[in-house]
Amino acid sequence: MKKRILAWYKTYGRHDLPWRNTENIYHIYLSEIMLQQTQVNRVRDEYYPQFLSKFPTLKALANAQEEEVLAAWSGLGYYSRARNLHATAKLCPDALPQSYEELLKLPGIGSYTASAIAAFGYHHNVVVLDTNIKRVIKRFYALLNPNDKSLTQAAQKILNDKEPRAHNLALMDLGSLLCTPKNPQCSICPLHEECQGKEEPELYTQTKKIQYEAMDLFYGIFIKDKKIALIESTGKMYKGMLELPSVDPIEDLFITSFKHAYTKYRLQVKLYHLEEAPKEALWISLEEIHQAPLSSLVKKAIEKVSLTAFA
Repeated sequence: MKKRILAWYKTYGRHDLPWRNTENIYHIYLSEIMLQQTQVNRVRDEYYPQFLSKFPTLKALANAQEEEVLAAWSGLGYYSRARNLHATAKLCPDALPQSYEELLKLPGIGSYTASAIAAFGYHHNVVVLDTNIKRVIKRFYALLNPNDKSLTQAAQKILNDKEPRAHNLALMDLGSLLCTPKNPQCSICPLHEECQGKEEPELYTQTKKIQYEAMDLFYGIFIKDKKIALIESTGKMYKGMLELPSVDPIEDLFITSFKHAYTKYRLQVKLYHLEEAPKEALWISLEEIHQAPLSSLVKKAIEKVSLTAFA
């Protein structure tokens, strides 16, 4: 069975992903942090190469200013990831520690990321449990609502201790490409023969329905001399980022609206003309707006209006 897993991976695995074709621990670490909340294609084609072009090494990242790091992370969301990445680089500017236990001590590195760095970067004989691998293991052993400890013990039974890196990557790709949440392709899966959950695969992927919270947000647009007025966020979530000033909605000043999703929130965002800039405004040139540390929500808002029409 272990040989079948590796044979399948050799033929069908996602070998084009750049972080799988490097031994650079920093690059592998960066990819794991980015992939936590972002689609693979966006990380591969956009954010990963752009970030590395600005901060090619841990030392370069450690020497950067936080606002530079946040600007490079702009659009990825969950900005605590960028802050933790920066903090870790400052603690380990030359190299990340090799042991799982030492990796866990670093900012923003939990059990999954530590095991991923250990397995994919250092080729350690450890189980990696991302969402896809968990689904494969739950179905393979027909486990209903197992905790992470039980899943780790179960995954350990089939871990290929001779090639742990390829084995974990293979299970990850099986979950992504074949053992999908809905309509899994069980008949062509290399685990089909031994899989205990193949008769009712969706039984092992039931999750609680997320309750989304609706919220209205009102922001103002004020531009003068080809510069836009932004303010520094005071909230914990977007600390160090720039955002549009909040306003009281006045329909005569309404510009446009759009919808935006963020974690459990479903936002209705409305934009208005500002009659005057707030006193605490930071003025950002329209030509340099793309270099500013902006959230995806603010970027979307700016894209919704023709800024040159205001200049």
